[in-house]
Amino acid sequence: MDFSKHKKGTTSIWAGETKKVHQGSSTVPIFNTVTFAYGDLDDWYEVAQGKQKGHIYSRNTNPTVQVLEEKICVLEGAEDAIAFSTGMAAISNTLFSLLKPGDRVVSIKDSYGGTSKLFLEHLPKFNIQVELCETEDHEQLEREIEKGCKLVYLESPTNPTLKILDLQRIAKAAKKTGAVVVSDNTFASPINQNPISLGVDLVIHSATKFLGGHSDTMCGLVCGKKELVRKIYGYREINGASLHPDAAYMVIRGMKTLELRVQRQNESALKIARYLNEHPKVEKVFYPGLESHNGHDIAKKQMSGFGGILSFELNGGYESVKSLLHNMKFVHLAASLGSVSTLAGPPRTTSHVELTEAQRKHLGISESLIRYSTGIENVEDLIADLEEGLNKV
Repeated sequence: MDFSKHKKGTTSIWAGETKKVHQGSSTVPIFNTVTFAYGDLDDWYEVAQGKQKGHIYSRNTNPTVQVLEEKICVLEGAEDAIAFSTGMAAISNTLFSLLKPGDRVVSIKDSYGGTSKLFLEHLPKFNIQVELCETEDHEQLEREIEKGCKLVYLESPTNPTLKILDLQRIAKAAKKTGAVVVSDNTFASPINQNPISLGVDLVIHSATKFLGGHSDTMCGLVCGKKELVRKIYGYREINGASLHPDAAYMVIRGMKTLELRVQRQNESALKIARYLNEHPKVEKVFYPGLESHNGHDIAKKQMSGFGGILSFELNGGYESVKSLLHNMKFVHLAASLGSVSTLAGPPRTTSHVELTEAQRKHLGISESLIRYSTGIENVEDLIADLEEGLNKV
């Protein structure tokens, strides 16, 4: 079915699910099987050679997982997709399958902490050079790309300070040098932003977050150009970081309410950001929906919504952070985001727990920062909860 004329709320439900499935089930069956049997050796061989559609071994492909991959392809406008056991598996497999010793990567200083650790510690072990630029300095990014690189790795909005990159501008610069452009779209979700339409080659999601949406399963997704996705698939086939069909089913189920949840979270996060922006105990609010945000104009151009994540700095340092978070009722102090329930915490225990305090400081992440992932609770209750907690700081 051609979904190009349909809205994302419809696409989230029906993409990958329009074909008749086993016994006419109206939900995607979970194919909990390791292997797939064939009654004819010639058919088995044709499938093994890729000349005929089918499945052989669930480490490679699985019907339940395939529905999820088709769904993200349609939502992101991608040619192909591949699922992983976690978001970090998606990121690391992408990097290690596309890079080799001697290659050069250009990226930003504000990427997710696990990604930063790959850039700072692991890729250099394989003689892969990494140049990390100031995130909002597009001129520096363009200069470094012009020097030559194999891959450009982006993230917008960034985790945890919600900085915004002009994806179209950077992708255009990368195309001039033939570099592959990869962008982590976890914070935005495909409801709010589609990097492929802006010139990005590969889009990564930690589907553990907004796509799954309920903090009950883990998954990573990579989608984009078929040629590149097939390379990553070849690496994952041997690396083994495949997605279990049970987890695929959970993400598929979560994605059916994706648009509803994200729209609610967009609206609530903006109201909360505006409330915090006026509070005397709050030093600074980071949310691209605020007109005062450095990247607001770019975000308006490339996003249809500003997302459910915001962060803010408190006066009084880390003790104020502890005081506020310990005096709030409607929040899980937990290291994730994008859930139906509100989650919050400082980077030292969430996005950048892998890094030292000195490394976080180098990246401009203060110890007084709180990342706040807005759930789908009533926003008036969330603001009242923040008010009560801030009164005790």
